[in-house]
Amino acid sequence: MAIAISQEAFDSMVRENMEDLGMDPDEALADAVEALTLQGADLSGIIKRVPGEATATEVSPVVRVLDELKASHSASGGSEQDLDGLVSLLDELRGLCCSDEGSENAAIAVRNGVVEALVALCASARVQQERLLVSALKTLSSVLRDVASTEKFRQSEGPKIVMDLLKGGSENSDLLDAGFSAVAAGSAGNEVVKESFMDLKVDELILRVMKDKSKANVQSLYDAIRVLLTPDDNRVVASQVYGYSRRFAEIGVAEVLVNALHEQVAPSSLPSACAALKSIAVNDEICRSISENGGIDVLLQCIDEAGEQKNKVIARSCCSLLSKLAASDANKSVIIQRGGFDRFLKLTSRFSEDPAIIQEVMSMVTVLTLRSPENAARAMEVGYGTLAIQSMERFPSSGQTQKQACLMIRNLVVRNPENRTILLNDGAEKLIRKAKALHGSCKDAASSALRDLGLDNYNA
Repeated sequence: MAIAISQEAFDSMVRENMEDLGMDPDEALADAVEALTLQGADLSGIIKRVPGEATATEVSPVVRVLDELKASHSASGGSEQDLDGLVSLLDELRGLCCSDEGSENAAIAVRNGVVEALVALCASARVQQERLLVSALKTLSSVLRDVASTEKFRQSEGPKIVMDLLKGGSENSDLLDAGFSAVAAGSAGNEVVKESFMDLKVDELILRVMKDKSKANVQSLYDAIRVLLTPDDNRVVASQVYGYSRRFAEIGVAEVLVNALHEQVAPSSLPSACAALKSIAVNDEICRSISENGGIDVLLQCIDEAGEQKNKVIARSCCSLLSKLAASDANKSVIIQRGGFDRFLKLTSRFSEDPAIIQEVMSMVTVLTLRSPENAARAMEVGYGTLAIQSMERFPSSGQTQKQACLMIRNLVVRNPENRTILLNDGAEKLIRKAKALHGSCKDAASSALRDLGLDNYNA
């Protein structure tokens, strides 16, 4: 953990460099930055200035706008003109936090009380003031970037206030989009905030909103599901999100997500919807229920359409979700019965120069052939051995492609000795050894592939 330091302590160090050590202002500032950096201090959000020469407002436009926003909010009488002024300041602040210097600007804003100010503004605004609330929530999302900011959000009762706004403004798509963006941003990397939202029954609210087909393309809703169900807080040894995923499935969110994929999700929201469903599919029972509700059929259809339209973002998203569902043995059979092997191979022909798509397909085939000699035999028949060889030849510099090809080769041969000769005759050994030598990330997968191909010197 980095050492925390306040703006006052930083300014004091610069002042001491000038007064006690006789440094000129620029030298004193540079020395303070260098010394604190070497000591492991967290200088994000610290305004690097010479005390006395300029105020924080003069040095940082973020501080200026934030001060104006706080003053305007305190003086606001609720008139249309007052609201216009607040929205203008919020938009300006958000622009500063989303610019090229956005990360540093957001950190400065957080140190100077932006999270508390925005939460207070949201708490005092009426649901009818939609334009103000949408702008405030979007700005809040733009500054919630790390544990320090999300902890301030939690301590300010941000989760409860955001949930109240979402419940009260559920008829407004813009307010829902901004509100669920704040749910996602506030929950990212913070297990305690996730727990707060779950205690406030965010899962039930999400289900209620999703059942309204007119709100199916609120993309941030899908992002919120994914973030809430991702174990991304490094401070926590055992995350609770697995249990949250089961809760989402038990109340019917997975089923409604599959229906949305069938009926009304726009192409722009499809990758987010797939990621949301993937985060819920955490065990065999849930994976099977998604298939039983038509999830595999709609994903295969989306993959076909993505190939025809050359939409690699949708293709990757659908393949990634299908790989997760294929972990269920029952689903493996469904995918293959629906012509999955042929459809995936067709997809690779349409994206023959895109290693990312080919990796996703090989990952799916690796899952489908795991512990299944019948599926491995079928995969070899339709051409996946050739795909592995061609991919390794075509993308020698892509470590991930080489690794995934090695993993797929393993499953094609480990229980199917008849496939070993075919792949060795096609030059698999030379390609695997080359990948092992070039890419450290391939070492284990390559050694295992060589061993399963029946080669004695697989560790050489």
